[in-house]
Amino acid sequence: GYYCEEPLVTSLPPASFQNSSKLSDRRSPHYAKLNRREGMCSCLVYLVRTTWPISLYMCVFVCLCIYLQIFIGNSDTDTVVQHKLPHSIRTRYMRLLPLEGSPKGGMGLRLEVYGCTYKSDVADFDGRSALLYRFNQKSTSTVKDVISLRFRSHQAEGVLVHGEGQRGDFLTLELQRGRLILHLNLDDAKPQSTGRSSVMLGSLLDDHHWHSVQIERFNKHVNFTVDGHTQHFRSPGQEDTLEIDYELSFGGIPLPGKPGTFLHENFHGCIENLNYNGVNVIDMAKRRKPQIYTGNVTFSCSESSSVAVTFLGSTGSFLMLPADYSMESLSVRLQFRTWNQEGLLFSVPMSLDPDPINLLLQLSQARLLLSLSGGPQNSAQVFSGQNLSNGQWHSINRDFSLCNLVLVVDDVFDLKDSKLGFSIILGCPLFQSDFNCENPNRGYQGCLRLLFINNHPVDALQIQQESLSNYSQISFDVCNIQDRCLPNLCEHGGQCIQSWDQFYCDCSGTGYTGAPCHNSIYERSCEAFRKTGSQSSVFTIDLDGSGPLEHTQVNCTMADKVWTVVGHDHMRIIDIRGSTPRSPFVLIFSYTISPYHLRSLVTSSEHCQQEVKYRCRKSRLFDTWDGTPLSWWLDRDGVKRTYWGGFLPGVQQCSCSLDGNCRDMNYFCNCDADQDTW
Repeated sequence: GYYCEEPLVTSLPPASFQNSSKLSDRRSPHYAKLNRREGMCSCLVYLVRTTWPISLYMCVFVCLCIYLQIFIGNSDTDTVVQHKLPHSIRTRYMRLLPLEGSPKGGMGLRLEVYGCTYKSDVADFDGRSALLYRFNQKSTSTVKDVISLRFRSHQAEGVLVHGEGQRGDFLTLELQRGRLILHLNLDDAKPQSTGRSSVMLGSLLDDHHWHSVQIERFNKHVNFTVDGHTQHFRSPGQEDTLEIDYELSFGGIPLPGKPGTFLHENFHGCIENLNYNGVNVIDMAKRRKPQIYTGNVTFSCSESSSVAVTFLGSTGSFLMLPADYSMESLSVRLQFRTWNQEGLLFSVPMSLDPDPINLLLQLSQARLLLSLSGGPQNSAQVFSGQNLSNGQWHSINRDFSLCNLVLVVDDVFDLKDSKLGFSIILGCPLFQSDFNCENPNRGYQGCLRLLFINNHPVDALQIQQESLSNYSQISFDVCNIQDRCLPNLCEHGGQCIQSWDQFYCDCSGTGYTGAPCHNSIYERSCEAFRKTGSQSSVFTIDLDGSGPLEHTQVNCTMADKVWTVVGHDHMRIIDIRGSTPRSPFVLIFSYTISPYHLRSLVTSSEHCQQEVKYRCRKSRLFDTWDGTPLSWWLDRDGVKRTYWGGFLPGVQQCSCSLDGNCRDMNYFCNCDADQDTW
């Protein structure tokens, strides 16, 4: 490897350090550098920030979204204690959370972090921009391609890479519903072309975290890797080369009207360390090389203004926002994502009378339900949307006014003197006894972002820092959603269905039962049906039980022995005329079960046989002069066989020779007598 033990904290400016509290100015966080003698860091929590991500090999305490480890410090004033991480990590921030101080009282800290700076060439795309890498010649034809990049985005749709040729070749990498899809075509654009393939990887990639992508192609063979998970596939069709005309575009398709392009959204987010066949595209763009056209692209990754919050618990998660007591109208805009079909998104109390009235917005059977509760009876229910528990971000933009509500519920109760206000409650707190929030199906589990109340943005981070804020079981500045169906652990085509906390497999129609659809509901052989007293008939069997082979239908013949009979598509006599060595007649059998099932059936059977009747008239099986076979058959492994009628393999004879009853004993097969009779 390369040297990666440089001191990283020493060179950081004071502005890179942040803290939650300090004893005095001489206890500021930037005094925590290991070999600095003046001052001392005395703080509860502070943040070390580097210009770009670094690879860490030693630290005191690192708290990342995916990494957490505790380190023991020194027990005196000057001893340096070193710790090495078992694996390198790449990070931009390091958060230190002191757990215990000195037994004598007080808490101080000096530290150094060793590693190496991470080289980053980054480009920011605003959904209308693109980078164009133009070739020196009119087109380029390659048998090998390597494309690698890292990206982050909070948008679920967008084209990352696109290139196409006039004869129909194309390569497109795009986000669709938060998953990456690679489209590849090495053949022409004719309707009968078989060279197209599309492969999907990843999930929830619109989480504004960095994700790595690599595409490696050699001829038809492709490795497609997303965040370390690789899928290998072979492109169909006849061609081995990818022919791209003029340019490759990154971040979008600049001319969506061109034939063959995908009319999808451009990418909105950041791309880092973009390499195409050894060319650092972003570095060339930053140096204004003529091969690169930069269309409204900036070379720094902007921070997202969207701060997500996660409602963690199925009971009791809530966030209370104060509201104006005199409000007569309310507008709410927000985005949410969840796997749960039920949950109270927010409630607004409209009256504190003995019979309180509340405006509720909740998920009900994966649809939005707006309703008024309380008063003489529950009423005014309005449904909207469908399939809103699919893990995607969904937007709510709703204005609520008293006038509209009176029109809806005028015959039920009068709201003309009511005022919206008191508070707006996101989630379902346990102290709201009217809402039955102790029911796990009642509370909201999921993420919210881009929350606006009466067109004013709600600053979730400010709410977190305020001492009087009222919330419970909330994670700020993160969406903790997980896709528990990736990878799909359901077997045999079972459908993976998930909620926020768990998943289960729907085995309906698969022929299998059990939690992961593992256990077959069918017997493994005809013999098992005979033991149950069944008569000869057509049965469904599963030859390998819970193995990868699907169940299949066979004909079971119950006699002295149990026979499993498999048919094919040539059960009748076929008349053959005019077959010659240069133009032989070829007959291919298609069996009623797959070759894999046939192999498993033969392997598990005590005895296996099949019969082919060959009726001949002046049609020899072997050449008279040198014995060259004029006809043969291929076994299940594709091996050419020239024996017939039950004779032993490797000997070009028929069974009449073995039994000594051939019509003409000068030949080993009846057909070789070349007689003018059948």
